Amino acid sequence: MTIATALLLVLALTALALAAMRWAAHEAPASAERMIERVNELLPQTQCGRCTFAGCRPYATALVRGEADINQCPPGGQRTAEALARLLNRPAKPVDPRFGSVPDDPPVAWIDESACIGCTKCIQACPVDAIVGASRSMHTVIASHCTGCELCLPPCPVDCIVMRPRDSLADRARIALAMS
Repeated sequence: MTIATALLLVLALTALALAAMRWAAHEAPASAERMIERVNELLPQTQCGRCTFAGCRPYATALVRGEADINQCPPGGQRTAEALARLLNRPAKPVDPRFGSVPDDPPVAWIDESACIGCTKCIQACPVDAIVGASRSMHTVIASHCTGCELCLPPCPVDCIVMRPRDSLADRARIALAMS
């Protein structure tokens, strides 16, 4: 093999390596983004922040980057932790109680409309837009949208929001409809 042939071979291999690196650099972010989407789809979308992240998508991103563990989502429970373990090829583990617990049928927020001053602080705090109302008017919770995250409780200045079991709200609504 001549020096020229060896030089051409080295140049060709270098060009091939550079092309492979460019392709990988372009493909890796797209692949990571697809994985983030897949992880996000497994999460319950309560946006409660109990996992210590600002919502489900940031938690999904941290999971894919290896910056969070699969057991930080109490609303998703054991089923979600196991699904995340399978998808991310990690060992399954129970939900860590440090992040809280959520009952099988989480309660929903209920606003005592007679005590509500219409400050809108609960509306601003609700990550899933389950609270409706206008400034200086009473607010109410759309129970079917409420995830039970309790983020509306702390900002209420008059403590007119309480968590109630889902069934009692449905029963009360059914009775009210029957009586009207």
